Amino acid sequence: MKTVAVIDIGKTNAKIALVDLEQFEEIAVRKTPNVVVKDGLYPHFDVEYLWRFILDSLAALHRERPVDAISVTTHGATAVLLNDAGELAMPVLDYEYAGPDALSEEYGQARPPFSETGSARLPMGLNVGAQLFWQQRMFPRDFAEVATILTYAQYWSYRLTGVATNELTSLGCHTDLWNPKTATFSTMVEARGWTPLFAPVRKADEVIGGLLPALAEATGLPDRLPVYCGIHDSNASLLPHLLTRSAPFSVVSTGTWVVMMSVGGEQVELDERRDTLINVNALGDPVPSARFMGGRAFSLLIGDDPPPPSAEAERRVLAEGRMLLPSVPGGSGPFPSAEPRWTVNEDNLTPAERLAAVSFHLSLMTATCLDLIGARGEIVVEGPFAANSAYLRMLAAATGRLVLANRLSSTGTSLGAACLVAGATIRTGAEAFSEAVPRSYVDYAHKWQRLTAEHV
Repeated sequence: MKTVAVIDIGKTNAKIALVDLEQFEEIAVRKTPNVVVKDGLYPHFDVEYLWRFILDSLAALHRERPVDAISVTTHGATAVLLNDAGELAMPVLDYEYAGPDALSEEYGQARPPFSETGSARLPMGLNVGAQLFWQQRMFPRDFAEVATILTYAQYWSYRLTGVATNELTSLGCHTDLWNPKTATFSTMVEARGWTPLFAPVRKADEVIGGLLPALAEATGLPDRLPVYCGIHDSNASLLPHLLTRSAPFSVVSTGTWVVMMSVGGEQVELDERRDTLINVNALGDPVPSARFMGGRAFSLLIGDDPPPPSAEAERRVLAEGRMLLPSVPGGSGPFPSAEPRWTVNEDNLTPAERLAAVSFHLSLMTATCLDLIGARGEIVVEGPFAANSAYLRMLAAATGRLVLANRLSSTGTSLGAACLVAGATIRTGAEAFSEAVPRSYVDYAHKWQRLTAEHV
């Protein structure tokens, strides 16, 4: 195999990428926003819009270069409910919808303990178990039509092949549905009567089937083209490093969510109140993890057209202690209850100063999370923040460890999903961030940490 098409659906944007398996790099990409529809039973993802985008993109990219296989990676916190006909029994809930919070108390009594699942209690629909609990209680007639439950990446594999599966990394990312120690469904799944609804669990790197003939005809792709089971996006970012790097190390996967994963680090007791959790990697092993909505925070605070970085602006921010304290947005991350606060009047900041202060804030949030999960060794940054020198410099200052940035791709998820394909020549593209880190960055980090200690 020479080329894999990766279906990569993030919370904010979706893309289809062609990955050259010999050079291990993206050679073509098509993107679209991931649309949330507000009508119907509740806000939900427009999966039919995404499906049209997927098929159109596969057809167009295949005309550019023949595709030898398809792999899938998606955001987590999402389940798809199918009826007996294999169609949607209910819309695919947007996990940022607060509806499930209405049953928070009842769900708190039904969910398994953190000690069983390594899954912290999160707001909105961030626990898939909370979604299912709420859907079953609020829409009993619709839920009674559910015949099959799929994790999100595997829904797209199902659309391509007709083969319904679930997968470990998607089940093991703060769903409340999985016990990572025993590699079985949690006690709640059995207690709620959901066990028969879940499709069989397969490994991320299994070929679950071939492209359906009708889809091959519609796209021009080969009939029975191999389709891989698929993987949760943060674990996709981790996988190339897991296969090529010696422990201890940690990976920081940046996007709408910033997800930190520690491999071979210090054994620590995770604090579920601070958005730490256990992920399950593609090999089936538990991975201490933490997260916060860093990409969303960057968009809210800076917008989609950031100013160019400025070394002079960084120096002014450091010298005058201009800081953003946690946390934007609220409700998750290591300071879930903290109200954000600037140490200066933010209206007096120039755009470049604001960019520097926000980059420092996101880096220090990352360092906090890494401490919470016992991370040790080098730190690999994937995704958009890998191109942010202010973020990387402050991360090195705050942790005192080697920071590497993956320059191969704007996101590590597509390349990670390509690792699932047999014969891929895996390269991480992680290069050491070697720029000097003045003492002023270390002092700034220590001050920020002192000021945020009161928010714990």
